[in-house]
Amino acid sequence: MAVLMTSGLARTFTTKSGPVDAVRGIDLTAERGEILGFLGPNGAGKTTTLRMLTTLLPPTGGTATVAGRDLTTDPAGVREKIGYVAQSGGVDPTVTVREELATQARFYRFSRADAAARAEELAHELDLTGLLDRPCAALSGGQRRRLDIAMALTHRPEVLFLDEPTTGLDPGSRADLWKLVRRLRDEYGTTVFLTTHYLDEADELSDRLVVIDNGTVVAEGTPAALKERHAGSADASLQDAFLAITGRGPAPVDTTPVAV
Repeated sequence: MAVLMTSGLARTFTTKSGPVDAVRGIDLTAERGEILGFLGPNGAGKTTTLRMLTTLLPPTGGTATVAGRDLTTDPAGVREKIGYVAQSGGVDPTVTVREELATQARFYRFSRADAAARAEELAHELDLTGLLDRPCAALSGGQRRRLDIAMALTHRPEVLFLDEPTTGLDPGSRADLWKLVRRLRDEYGTTVFLTTHYLDEADELSDRLVVIDNGTVVAEGTPAALKERHAGSADASLQDAFLAITGRGPAPVDTTPVAV
């Protein structure tokens, strides 16, 4: 069952030099409990699409529904059904993990008692229990990302948007995040919409991929199907398939490890 559907979703920006069509009409779906990888080179329209789907930017054309809520007519309803983890994160370094989780729950109108209980529950689910009373400023990169995701899961969203969630993480923390994303799908049936410039990550995690370029969808399918179709073999690298599809490499990423 599709929980995310777009039809002709578009965004045009007005600039001094004239209109710029950042997204030119995207049709895509994401099924319940699916990890959908959303790929594209720099300037492809990936970020604009993500901002529209998370209600941060209104579309100028087309339609979309997320968890049964209309993106244009009911953006507040969409926000009730989604979680969003931005690339930069949103953790307050001046408070403890417990305080951050409880505050997030209060934003969703949990009572004080329910917020405290939900903080404990989230900490258990995301392996943060031993860190509840640690200041957020003292967390490692991987721990902060787990906390970012915990905050996004406070209200048990049906769709979780992850914007380059492992950028800058060391290999161990990155592997831990991969396990967590799979667990969200397998145990809770969460639909995960993943953007990443790490093609090995997209290959490893995604049930299905959508590749956009110049504001339109240029390829979609399972990782194996895209590699077979565009690189000649299911055993080829996704990098080879991506280059064949777009003629360009993914955007460069900061690979500096974060201390743990």
